[in-house]
Amino acid sequence: MIIGVPKEIKSSEYRVALTPAGASQLAAAGHEVIVQSGAGEGSGFTDDLYEAEGAKIAPEAGDVWARADMIMKVKEPLPEEFGFFREGLLLFTYLHLAAAPELTQALMDKGVTGVAYETIQLPGGSLPLLTPMSEVAGRMAVQVGAQFLEAFYGGKGILLGGVPGVPPAEVIILGGGIVGLNAAKLALGMGASVVILERSAERMRYIDEVYGGRIRTLMSNPYNIANAVRKADLLIGAVLIPGARAPHLVTEEMVQTMKKGSVIVDVAVDQGGTIATIDRVTTHSNPVYEKHGVLHYAVANMPGAVPRTSTYALTNVTLPYALELADRGLEEAVRRNEPLGKGVNTYNGHITHPQVAAALAKPYRPLQQLLERLPIDEQGHVLD
Repeated sequence: MIIGVPKEIKSSEYRVALTPAGASQLAAAGHEVIVQSGAGEGSGFTDDLYEAEGAKIAPEAGDVWARADMIMKVKEPLPEEFGFFREGLLLFTYLHLAAAPELTQALMDKGVTGVAYETIQLPGGSLPLLTPMSEVAGRMAVQVGAQFLEAFYGGKGILLGGVPGVPPAEVIILGGGIVGLNAAKLALGMGASVVILERSAERMRYIDEVYGGRIRTLMSNPYNIANAVRKADLLIGAVLIPGARAPHLVTEEMVQTMKKGSVIVDVAVDQGGTIATIDRVTTHSNPVYEKHGVLHYAVANMPGAVPRTSTYALTNVTLPYALELADRGLEEAVRRNEPLGKGVNTYNGHITHPQVAAALAKPYRPLQQLLERLPIDEQGHVLD
């Protein structure tokens, strides 16, 4: 198979989908790897490093897209890349289609097979290709939150951990998953007062057992959320439903109760955001806007700010799946690997992930039915 790695074009996105070591493994398995010139520079990987590991360098993005059977990216394609789509192309990247109707339609119209990193799901429910970037984003949420709490940046002028005789900042985190717990660990380490709101009693017991009560937990419901938001100096949205739009848990009325100069960081913005006042996506070059006296940070590619760490972490988890797709082809790979099959969001002009279809109010077709041409009922369920 020919694997193409184009340069990311999203604003301030310096990650690349494959390290030179990853290219080496694909080449050693008998596949051809084509990397766009300069694709790895933001992560510290020169063209020479890729060539030394057996990859070929193409001068333009169009050359990569046109020659590749499978495109590996980091972020979802932008409209200027839609023209590269073609029938039979395999796209392996973060897609977040529930919040991207135009991209979804473009993939369907051109018959592109879209395999989303974020919906590959193991039997226990974990998301192995999303986990490392969630770890990065959770920790970064606290770093950037602490920065924008400084008066120089328009914040209320408080130190996250306080000092003796002065109370620490109140950090409120919505969601106790990978993002939320990584944010909590860093905030706790910086001396902040930390509260996690979580709907799973089992998850709250786990947090309490591991941290011995140093991280407080509350059941996530509208009453508790409203009270916690009112007290927050730093509010972090860390809610994820695989494949679906993030639920709006914090209303505009709740945000209006926050103290002037408080900060909101919504890590779920690439899935539509969980804060009602997050009404736009921001960039690393212009990361915040003010609404109701509160600073809103809504950057959709937070790990792009630490590209070298993020690229290594991402390749560590994506490469085994990329090798399986390249070695076996999509159809055989998903038959052998059920978690990989859950990553397929579009196939042959159809949406094949139920949460994506529901979020976009479009028909859902089970991948199994499309691969095996099995009959289905009106709800899209495979008939016996």
